[in-house]
Amino acid sequence: MNGRDLVRSVKWVSSVGSAQGLRTVRAAWRRRRADATGLPPRGPVRARVPGAVREVEPGPGGGVVRFGRSELRIFVAVNGAVFWGWDGAAPEPSYALAGRCPDADPRAALEPDKDGGWRVVAERVTVGVSRHGAVEVLTPGGVTLRRESPPRWWEPVGGGPARWTQRSEVPADARFFGLGGRAAGPRLRDGTYRLWNTDPGRAFGPGDDPLYITMPVQLVVADAGTHLVFHDNAWDGTVTLREGEEGAGSGHDRAGTSELRMEGGPLRCWAMVGTPARVLLAWASLTGAPALPPSWALGHHHAAGGAGGEEEVRRIVAGHQEHGLPLDAVHLGAGHFDAGRVFTVDQGRFPKLPVLADELRRDGIRLVSAVGPAVGVAPGTAVYDEGTARDAFVRDASGEVVRGVGWPGDAVFPDFTHARVRAWWGELYREGLAQGFAGFWHDLSEPTSFAAFGEPTLPRSARHALDGRSGDHREAHNVYALCMAGAAYEGVRDGASGERPFVFSRSGWAGMQRYGGTWSGGVTPGWPGLRASLALTLGLGLCGVPLSGPDIGGFGEEASPELYVRWWQLAAHLPLFRTHAGPRAGRRPWEWGAEVLRHVRGALLERRRLSPYFVTLAQLARRTGAPCVRPLWWSAPEERALRDCEDAFLLGDCLLVAPVLDPGTGRRAVRLPRGRWYDTATGRAYEGPAQVLVEAPLGRIPVFARAGAVLPVRGEDGGPELEVWAPARGRTGGGLVVPDPGEGWEEPEIERYTVRWAGPRIVVEREGADGAGEPPWPVRVRGLARAGGQM
Repeated sequence: MNGRDLVRSVKWVSSVGSAQGLRTVRAAWRRRRADATGLPPRGPVRARVPGAVREVEPGPGGGVVRFGRSELRIFVAVNGAVFWGWDGAAPEPSYALAGRCPDADPRAALEPDKDGGWRVVAERVTVGVSRHGAVEVLTPGGVTLRRESPPRWWEPVGGGPARWTQRSEVPADARFFGLGGRAAGPRLRDGTYRLWNTDPGRAFGPGDDPLYITMPVQLVVADAGTHLVFHDNAWDGTVTLREGEEGAGSGHDRAGTSELRMEGGPLRCWAMVGTPARVLLAWASLTGAPALPPSWALGHHHAAGGAGGEEEVRRIVAGHQEHGLPLDAVHLGAGHFDAGRVFTVDQGRFPKLPVLADELRRDGIRLVSAVGPAVGVAPGTAVYDEGTARDAFVRDASGEVVRGVGWPGDAVFPDFTHARVRAWWGELYREGLAQGFAGFWHDLSEPTSFAAFGEPTLPRSARHALDGRSGDHREAHNVYALCMAGAAYEGVRDGASGERPFVFSRSGWAGMQRYGGTWSGGVTPGWPGLRASLALTLGLGLCGVPLSGPDIGGFGEEASPELYVRWWQLAAHLPLFRTHAGPRAGRRPWEWGAEVLRHVRGALLERRRLSPYFVTLAQLARRTGAPCVRPLWWSAPEERALRDCEDAFLLGDCLLVAPVLDPGTGRRAVRLPRGRWYDTATGRAYEGPAQVLVEAPLGRIPVFARAGAVLPVRGEDGGPELEVWAPARGRTGGGLVVPDPGEGWEEPEIERYTVRWAGPRIVVEREGADGAGEPPWPVRVRGLARAGGQM
């Protein structure tokens, strides 16, 4: 809390001009007063470095290296990941891990290395520890991927959490990705990135940082290989990145650098090495497999405020049906609550909500409810009274319940870092399920103030249980939304009668994928916002969160017709596909005129046609950790030109999507990876690697299919169909298909298909235990005219 926060609060009084604005100012003063008395004052500190090696204690998968002023625990886990922790830091407890820490690899051992150092050699990685505490991650062939200098701590002389710094070097050609949802990505340029989940307080664009989801997760791609590092620490901090530079002629290379500065907490790290697919598989095995959404959640969602009641919902549905626009879910914002009180439906606006939900479900449309963490201070209301009786709300250092500002006005906030509170909160979702809601979206869950977006809600000195360890909001802030999502997921899972939960959150942290996905939040409605939407989706996918996407059209002033169409075309190829209409989010598609409506309908129908493919991608993400939306370098990280391409992406293994991200564009250049690619609109074949110039009229964006690809699509009769793109002559192809399991927990087997030439014909076969057989679905082969063959 600082003077800037207070100035912002005062400005909100003048802009809001209501009791809500005054509540915000009072809450800001309370936060400042609480932190002034509840946090230890800054005083003299003592710097410390590890010192020299004194002794070594071998252990399973590695061991402990003791230095003069610190000790390092290091081991290789059975999933190939490497862990190291300083000053006794262990892998557990951790909010990022899914369950227990993986076992150590018994084949790996700590052994002496050159110059008085030590090393651990494993099948996929070698880790060296120098005599002064530098940690080096190498490929099995001995090529350095990352070198972490000896860390430095600044310890308060009077005791308390120590600040620390970790500086790292990577190869000169390396590129940085990750750190959660970054609007300036997906490639992270030189600069400082903060690790503190934040509502920017306005519609954001590529220059705004931090945003709602920050993670100390870096994915680094270089000629030598790909690696992911995760510093498992939820405290506030910064990462300063600087890309390297290769020497020209006889010049020396300048390594890329990363400097991590944390305000407290343990210095512990996980590292994974290999291909991008192998790295994300190891990450998923460590932090949890992505939650599998119900099939309807991969369709078209529309968000409304909810204040218009049942009639507003019926108008929205009727409008979509009248104009031939498929719709799978309607989201209701805080306007459907009674006086903003979470889990309490306004009976005046929604007198027969279960009946409405049942009517919509018969039409294939689900209702989704917004949920925020703020509980209105209203004695006599069920949630407030129950939470008070259970001592569920966050308290300050003096023991008083912290009050902030939320949807209902004055509000208190559950402590989701307490298992007992999470269990109680999860039970509350059963009321929403009983009302007919099929899913839930978490808003303002950083948490942030509703009256003044961007304002913090809880003081840093607020106390949290931290599952028995006890601490304050400095450590709990970044995991607050993650714990809330976990409570919701488990509550909906237990109360949804065998259906898979659908929960997605605006904020989160490492491991959030095991509870659901996220959306972009309040992205600016301009062309920079369109670019930021793609950057966020790609960056989050590389951090293990495959289910994400933007609100089409952005948030704030209305987009132009051209931008609105281009946003639809991009979003139709992203996992979470949602429009958001309201006073600050633009009009509905049919209100833009006939031309815009025609193009929007085309994008929607293409999304509907690709729905079986999205089901397959979600199933594969669940099993492998691979994102649905991937950078062009995913399968060829050694291709330097692909590492710097940020205006196109791979949708699974089969499709390459090149959205239009600039105004007035009728043609655009597209960089193609190695192999043959077909323009899906014209059927023309291109040979990569190459950069090609293709048409991009307002009615469509360029989409390419990989030669030999097999992808499931929705046929003209509404049933599943296999779309096969002919491989080049003399080549073969294939693909994976996972049938739609519906809404239950059944995990269907992966169907594997091969494509080959047999003389002048293309043969498509399904692999099985008894050999190859005929596909169970109709097959349509495309690209034959260009390949010179027949079906």
